[in-house]
Amino acid sequence: MEKWMLKNINADVKNISQKLGISEVLCRVLLNRGITDYYAAKSFIESNEKYMLNPILMKDIEKGVEIILDSIKDKSKIAVIGDYDVDGVISTFMLYSSLKRIGAEVIYEIPHRINDGYGINKNIIDKVLKEGAKTIITCDNGISAIEPINYAKEKGLKVVVTDHHDVPFEERDNERVYLNSNADAIINPKQMDCSYPFKQLCGAGVVLKFIQLLYEKKGIDKKESDAFIEYAAVATVCDVVDLTGENRIIVKRGLEFINNSKNIGLRSLIKVSGLENKKITTYHLGFIIGPCINATGRLDIAKKGVELLLTCDEYKALEYAKELVELNNERKNMTLKGVKEVLEEIENSSLKDDKIIVVYNKEIHESIAGIIAGRIKENYNKPTIVLTCGEECVKGSGRSIESYNIFEGLLKCSDILIKYGGHPMAAGLSLEEKNIELLRRRLNDDSNLTDEDLIRKITLDMHLPIDKITIEIAEELKLLEPFGKGNEKPLFGEKNVKLLRAIKIGDGNFLKFKLCNKENIASIDGLYFGDIDEFEAFVIGKYGKDELNNLYNGLPNNIIIDVAFNLDVNEYMGYKTVQLIIQSYR
Repeated sequence: MEKWMLKNINADVKNISQKLGISEVLCRVLLNRGITDYYAAKSFIESNEKYMLNPILMKDIEKGVEIILDSIKDKSKIAVIGDYDVDGVISTFMLYSSLKRIGAEVIYEIPHRINDGYGINKNIIDKVLKEGAKTIITCDNGISAIEPINYAKEKGLKVVVTDHHDVPFEERDNERVYLNSNADAIINPKQMDCSYPFKQLCGAGVVLKFIQLLYEKKGIDKKESDAFIEYAAVATVCDVVDLTGENRIIVKRGLEFINNSKNIGLRSLIKVSGLENKKITTYHLGFIIGPCINATGRLDIAKKGVELLLTCDEYKALEYAKELVELNNERKNMTLKGVKEVLEEIENSSLKDDKIIVVYNKEIHESIAGIIAGRIKENYNKPTIVLTCGEECVKGSGRSIESYNIFEGLLKCSDILIKYGGHPMAAGLSLEEKNIELLRRRLNDDSNLTDEDLIRKITLDMHLPIDKITIEIAEELKLLEPFGKGNEKPLFGEKNVKLLRAIKIGDGNFLKFKLCNKENIASIDGLYFGDIDEFEAFVIGKYGKDELNNLYNGLPNNIIIDVAFNLDVNEYMGYKTVQLIIQSYR
């Protein structure tokens, strides 16, 4: 069941579109994304580097840069400490490479997902101390590592934190008290007293700003710091931060670099992934390249991802790339098996009736619990926590829906949890096995979720009649690219669409329609990549099997549906046509 909703921003669309020199359709989409003035619209459409913010606005960034420059001047060894996901791997590579470039004696360390857990810890600090490090700089972690960083300070280390995660806090007398470590510099735009206007950078985005200021202080050509944008683009897409503001500029510009990348490792990964000679898009970053880098941190050692990007040996790069792709294929198979097992367990128990699903499966590899939770969440449109057996306790990950803050839910259950963290849409946790059922009950009892909250929402940008759709509009909407979280492809809707015919194409995996409006004055092609069996059942249930047969045979029929769709430009033999990509129907 789905609920369709239409965005309705109250504005003089005709007047605004004329001032901007754009169509009313594009203007409406921009308004729906909160872009309401001329400058904001111009910067969003152009999205070039002149709209990038000055790094100096970020709290402690100048102090952090000076600490690093002083360490280099004193010939003190610097340790970069990253994290095991794509953002952490990319950030580590960026910092290590940039510090090497300016003459630093630098090493890097990434925690092992199973043995170390997330972020900097005492074991890693002791390890880099033995290797002679005098200064630590973190990336994509550190903001919540209060005790480890205080430990590092006790050992005489200088510590610079670069991070983008939420600042930790404690509830004291119903008030939130935000916590800080004793790091020498903490660089994170989400700090309450940080004046940096854009708060949604990923870890690599914060590192990019750090490198920009670092190179500026060293008098290095800006082109060299700009070259890191391609790596920050990969991390930005894969960390699923909003593709607005600086993130949009980073990804848009970064894709230009990536499609002409000089990095041997990245080129090898593109080749081995079957993307050579293809135009790389956000889809390829988020669903092919990123997961391959991520797989090393899930099933092996995340350092291999850094080594891939660092190597200048083409043979080694190909070997690393092949290993990453193989690991990702293994991860995909493990995920499919895990999703199947968890779905069966839910369907054969009372769990399916819960508003918040908490499921425990000892066989799931803890590194893919979050991925499986995400798949289960999508299937039921319910907040989902998947738990599995860790080395010392039960560990798991949760994924949520817009109407439920899973971090706040866990906060209320903190007394029965060993450890937890995250944000409204995703979280990680650990607890004793005996508390699993108690956690399930308390989360469900305290959730206040209604049946309405659990209905899947389809939000349309606007009603767009078939007879108003043109190739010019479809081409103009490309100005909004690259698409991603916070800047999804515009979604339109039309009622009472007649289906003239349908054929199965692509080995029967998807449908191609010829559609027209109810007045029979305009027709258009449409593609549907969803569940064909489900579509056929819908048509048979509403109109009968004969009507479905007529549709497939191109015969007159009485099938009329509402459709939610994106616009797409199809180019064949140099001839362009507009078509619908149908996302939902009713």
